Amino acid sequence: MIVRLLALVALAWALGFAAFMLLLAQPAEGVRTDAVVVPTGGAGRIERGLVLLERRQARRVLITGVAPGVRKVDLVEEYGRAPLIGCCVDLGPEAVDTRSNAEETADWVRAHRFRSVRLVTSDWHMARARMELGAALDTEVRIVRDGVPSEQRLGLLINEYNKLLLRRVALWLGIGR
Repeated sequence: MIVRLLALVALAWALGFAAFMLLLAQPAEGVRTDAVVVPTGGAGRIERGLVLLERRQARRVLITGVAPGVRKVDLVEEYGRAPLIGCCVDLGPEAVDTRSNAEETADWVRAHRFRSVRLVTSDWHMARARMELGAALDTEVRIVRDGVPSEQRLGLLINEYNKLLLRRVALWLGIGR
């Protein structure tokens, strides 16, 4: 009986992981939102957010989870686009992880009264980041997933999938809302 139960749990985990891998977020093209939010931590994320702003796919960008002391001038040195960054990019220094990225973003979205936001993060990180942001935001705010393609090691993908499962269970149980 216990062996069958363990086999069933292992099968469910494996099928869920396969679905997780098959449903990695893709870039969202041609979609306009009020704002773009970019959690730091992955290659190509900030660049993607700035490109979307340049293309007028949103009015503002929040880069959440920036290191203490990072200023807009540091972004200009790295990415150029001084006028764009000066007018339309906000830096969020409070977040230290995915959950606090979502909380910082929700506060920013409410302060600006945005009704739609595009979440730009790595394809493998999107499911958990989207889940956290959805839990933190008001239900009437539309979230568009915009995945930045990446190539990651299997170990990191398994770790991210396990974090997603654990956090989903915690949210279902009302832990850490």
